[in-house]
Amino acid sequence: MGVRTLSLSWQFLIVLVLILQILSALDFDPYRVLRVSRTASQADIKKAYKKLAREWHPDKNKDPGAEDKFIQISKAYEILSNEEKRSNFDRYGDVGENTGYHQPQQPQSHHFHHFHDSFYFDESFFHFPFHSERRDSSDEKYLLHFSHYVNEVVPDSFRKPYLIKITSDWCFSCIHIEPVWKEVVQELEGLGVGIGVVHAGYERRLAHHLGAHSTPSILGIINGKISFFHNAVVRENLRQFVESLIPGNLVEKVSDKNYVRFLSGWQHENKPHVLLFDHMPLAPLLYKLIAFAYKDYLSFGYVYVGLRGTQEMTSQYNVNTYTPTMLVFKEHIDKPADVVQARSLKKQTIEDFVSQNKYLLAARLTSQKMFHELCPVKRSHRQRKYCVLLMIREGTKSNPDFEAFLSFALANSQDTVRFVHVYSNRQQEFANTLLPSSEIFQGKSAVSILERRNTAGKVVYKTLENPWTGSEKDKFILLGYLDQLRRDPALLSSEAILLDLVDELAPVFFLRWIYSTSEYFSDIWDSVLHNNWREMMPLLSLIFSALFILFGTVIVQAFSDSNEDRESRPPEKEVNEKTEKTETCFSKENSRIPKKGFVEVTELTDVTYMSNLVRLRPGHMNVVLILSNSTKTSLLQKFAFEVYTFTGSSCLHFSFLSLDKHREWLEYLLEFAQDAAPIPNQYDKHFLERDYTGYVLALNGHKKYFCLFKPQKTVDDEETIGPCSDLDSSLHLGEARGKPFCNSGSKPLKGKLSKLSLWMERLLEGSLQRFYIPSWPELD
Repeated sequence: MGVRTLSLSWQFLIVLVLILQILSALDFDPYRVLRVSRTASQADIKKAYKKLAREWHPDKNKDPGAEDKFIQISKAYEILSNEEKRSNFDRYGDVGENTGYHQPQQPQSHHFHHFHDSFYFDESFFHFPFHSERRDSSDEKYLLHFSHYVNEVVPDSFRKPYLIKITSDWCFSCIHIEPVWKEVVQELEGLGVGIGVVHAGYERRLAHHLGAHSTPSILGIINGKISFFHNAVVRENLRQFVESLIPGNLVEKVSDKNYVRFLSGWQHENKPHVLLFDHMPLAPLLYKLIAFAYKDYLSFGYVYVGLRGTQEMTSQYNVNTYTPTMLVFKEHIDKPADVVQARSLKKQTIEDFVSQNKYLLAARLTSQKMFHELCPVKRSHRQRKYCVLLMIREGTKSNPDFEAFLSFALANSQDTVRFVHVYSNRQQEFANTLLPSSEIFQGKSAVSILERRNTAGKVVYKTLENPWTGSEKDKFILLGYLDQLRRDPALLSSEAILLDLVDELAPVFFLRWIYSTSEYFSDIWDSVLHNNWREMMPLLSLIFSALFILFGTVIVQAFSDSNEDRESRPPEKEVNEKTEKTETCFSKENSRIPKKGFVEVTELTDVTYMSNLVRLRPGHMNVVLILSNSTKTSLLQKFAFEVYTFTGSSCLHFSFLSLDKHREWLEYLLEFAQDAAPIPNQYDKHFLERDYTGYVLALNGHKKYFCLFKPQKTVDDEETIGPCSDLDSSLHLGEARGKPFCNSGSKPLKGKLSKLSLWMERLLEGSLQRFYIPSWPELD
């Protein structure tokens, strides 16, 4: 009896929740939210949405309810901009996303039964966000916008990896992974991993940019590169995914066999070397994240003390094998420069330890960036920073000159003085500016004390009068200058403008090309390996089409080769004609010789849009005439007459676009032309009636720009246009010349294209203004 009572209570609670949800959905009216009528067109809806979105955007409107209002506006536009959802809402008062209603209206009892069968009711059901405006509070601080992603997340991904979740409203799978996501976020964020959440419903542009076509999706970003997570959403898989993002060569495994080589790498890497001694077989994730963040400053190694071949190191450096220990080595590998030891090394402890040991005792200046960091510009009298610079020839570090300079730097380290050196043979212009013109410095080392005054290269300095030999006398003189400099900064009496240092560690062009090529092919392989079949169909279709064409060409060529053996060699005239075909497409000689007696003009539709524009070959352009159904005949005849003399160019294609079908596409394109289609007052009721008939666009699909021809004459009253006979997509020039274009009512309309031939001349010359766009919009 108790079990039955409990079951009835659950059923009653479920029914109550469903009733509240239905009432909540009925209360939401997208027409009222966007302030448009039920008969409003798509252009009216889009215009209303833009106006309200600008008004209620949370970044511009500080009203406490602006965010909720903006979400309602976005949801309303999402419903009304989709014809299927709008139709469902008009019929049933619902968009059909939750109940799956795509059939005629049924009795209410059947509605509830259908809704009840569509979900699996368990405990997770009661965590469902009944209102689409509601978002998980734990995700709000991680929400990303497009500008935030581009300006902050991508640059920061070169210092730490990011883990990003793509979510949306009414997503059961998103709710299912939420507990695991919260646990992983709490752990990884404490280790230094960046966290982000993208709501696909409100940030469609960012979700499309990331390539997330479904929700939920999880991806990682490192060094600006995106990688998708494809395994089961469990804590261990997500942790391994983040660890796999980090390059595997950042932390080197070190033992007794290779520790001398590893620590001696400071000579050519110009970096301190860090060793972590721990009893775990693999380096911890925190250590790898720190290594990635400071990869430009230090080299990292890991010693597994449980391995047999590590006793020599642990005894030489007196390492406690029962406690994690970090050592940093600089120019001397027999003794660490700094040590930190703790039972549990926290992130802040490791970061402080590493940041305090980013540079060698006498680091080499290898780039202008390093010069800025080691020798910063003077900001005030209390923040003076001096650089003691040794100018030495490459390959002489083992000589007493550098060893003496290094020992002097170790004995006289101060907060206001930094010891550095440069290779004078690699940075000749930099070194010659500081060296006296005396011949006694030729091929010898020299020491200068300098202070930077501004970022433009101005410095004040003093160079020791004699070459640096590392003797006790040289050390005594240098020490005297440093003591005098504390009392009298005017000791640095010479001024100079230093040129920027040459970046010695920058990879050569060939290596950069190899790296970029390998990354490109790895991205292609990853996309081919993990994309679903729906996304792969265009690529597979292209590949099979290319193979089919290639196979057909080979067969035709095989048959033609057998016939060519029987024929004589072609005359020289035919060879010259074939050679002339390889000339540039837009040469005026070719464009002035029509190859046919008619002009081929095709309509730009959803079917021909990709081939005639988006995938147009480089160097080819499509000249598109804008017309309406009532002006089609007259404008096409005049258009064919004007462009006929330019049909000799194989790189020019001619099309026409129906203004009645694709006005929105055209208006979007004209927004990129500064003065072609200015946006008038938002209350102008004649804005949607703007006449674009007679406009001509020259579209370059490969380089994503267009040139615009605006008609010289306009006709406000289109009723004066007389009927004309219909034309096919191919307009025969003989008919255009032998018959009148149209009746007397269409003459003013044809005047719109009276100067099109002159505009075409300028198009071939390349003197027309070009309007560039980020990408071609869809022709829906």
